[in-house]
Amino acid sequence: MPSRVTIADVAARAGVSKGAVSYALNGKPGLTDATRQRILSAADDLGWRPSSRARALSDGRALALGLVVARPPQLLGADPFFPAFIAGVETSLAEVGQSLVLQVVLDEEREEAGYRRLARDRTVDGVFLLDLRVHDARIPLLRELGMPAVTLNRPTSPSPFPAVCVSQTRGIEEVVDLLVGLGHRRIAHVSGPRDLAHAEARRGALSDALARHGLEPAAVLEGDFSAPSGAEQTRRLLAAGTRVTAVVYANDLMAVAGMATLSDAGLRVPEDVSVTGFDDTLLAAYARPGLTTVATDALTWGRQAALTLLQLVEHGHADDVVLEPTRLVRRTSVAPAP
Repeated sequence: MPSRVTIADVAARAGVSKGAVSYALNGKPGLTDATRQRILSAADDLGWRPSSRARALSDGRALALGLVVARPPQLLGADPFFPAFIAGVETSLAEVGQSLVLQVVLDEEREEAGYRRLARDRTVDGVFLLDLRVHDARIPLLRELGMPAVTLNRPTSPSPFPAVCVSQTRGIEEVVDLLVGLGHRRIAHVSGPRDLAHAEARRGALSDALARHGLEPAAVLEGDFSAPSGAEQTRRLLAAGTRVTAVVYANDLMAVAGMATLSDAGLRVPEDVSVTGFDDTLLAAYARPGLTTVATDALTWGRQAALTLLQLVEHGHADDVVLEPTRLVRRTSVAPAP
């Protein structure tokens, strides 16, 4: 097979140095118009095409994007959102020959060290910020490090970074409207951690939607998005003796565990207690009864987040992107209030 045409071949053809070829091909000043044109003509005659990878490496680019996740590994593996999100990211990166660098850490101290290491070693060109926190300290940290970033939804504090947003309000409103329309007035909520912005957004959306109907949550208990916490908070709800006819869980894992706990306590879902989740994972469709939930498209979210971060790295600017809002998926875990 013929060998690849190099800058040296172009230089020999044009009768100039390799440095002059580099200047001409990168549009840098320092050459006469005649010399520049001779070099470009030689490159065209030889069929020379620039290597995007070589150009990126010469600019000090890592050709990789980073994701640092501060969650226990067992919880990360159990939450279906992350594999789907990462699959979306990898879909976009594979198209441009780039990679994802994933770090899983146990706490925020190690998380900060991870970001500093990525910046110091220039391991990645930018990072994704998931699990945004209320007053997220990572925003000023990444500004200090000069690290490009894309956030999933807008942070609660000022941020210079573009965001890929999915409104969670509509899906929660549809859940509340469905339950209230079925006669439910005593609706409890098992939320995610209060320091996570998206958990607070779901809790706030639920409270606002209930207020529109002149109602308040019958109880609000804080979980951590894991199945064990869903079961534990459901046991706490039952032990408190709070009368509820429906429980809105902040994700599907907690909801499925909650349904099992309600069943163990002798309560039928949905005849005695209706249950809803959030995310519409594959688990939701195969639970029995089928879990009524709010659908998010984690794959598309990951793909668009990667495209936005690539644009930010390449051009120094990227706009916010608003994806389709969440929506209700009704299955058999809800019924008229008893």
